[in-house]
Amino acid sequence: MSFYSYKNANPGCCPGTIEGSALDGLNEKICIQVQRVYDSCLQQEQLTNVNVTITSYAQVVNNGCGCSCNDDTTTVPPTSAPVAPITFESCRSSTMDVDIGNLSVERLCDRPCFARVRGTIQIPIDILFTDSRCVEYIGKGVVTVGKDVLLAIPDDSIVPFTLEGMASAVCVAGSYQGDNTFRLTVCVTIVLKVLARVEILVPSYGFCPIPPCEEFSDSVCDEFFSLPLFPPATLCDEDAFNSSQNCSNCNNCGSCGNCGNGCRRCGN
Repeated sequence: MSFYSYKNANPGCCPGTIEGSALDGLNEKICIQVQRVYDSCLQQEQLTNVNVTITSYAQVVNNGCGCSCNDDTTTVPPTSAPVAPITFESCRSSTMDVDIGNLSVERLCDRPCFARVRGTIQIPIDILFTDSRCVEYIGKGVVTVGKDVLLAIPDDSIVPFTLEGMASAVCVAGSYQGDNTFRLTVCVTIVLKVLARVEILVPSYGFCPIPPCEEFSDSVCDEFFSLPLFPPATLCDEDAFNSSQNCSNCNNCGSCGNCGNGCRRCGN
């Protein structure tokens, strides 16, 4: 089972929503090593008429024309080169982690806590296309985006800070230009982060108990077995019910104009 399975016998010892006071159960302070984010920024933009040249490609195993590409797509080394004309199908980024080239960090005299950060973001993408024989291929390419932003930079220290990026890209249009080059319209999301590996003292509830794995099954009885053995007792509190339904103005059993529900009375 998982932390969040209804079969877990100790949900109070697992990650999840806190019920009651968050201070209940804190029993120690621990030192953990993490990547602290000192500053971060996000930019989203549409890039039009971007030329991307594929550096390699693989053949997609499918059943012919119209087969859509998904996460389970199987690729094999191409048995032959694509035969023109080439038809663009789709493209998207192949990873969230990106490289920052030509990185430059210039501290600002008029804003001591900030720096001008410039660099080139290189986003790897997979381009899906077919040739005239309806053979499907995936090509590897890179979308290059220049960035010039302001970020808060920590003061100098023995442990240095680093600048990292993450990005996602998806194509909304594209066409083949020849010579292994595609012209694309791409929606790009880029996040830049100022990071440092630090040791932080945090309160702890202790080690997390890991429940055993729950084997997958199509058992139709699981939902039924999760019901309580006996029906829970329900107290018939007429005043509480009427108050919750905004039916305080009803003097007898009938339709309540305030809430649209019947004003229920015990025994009726």
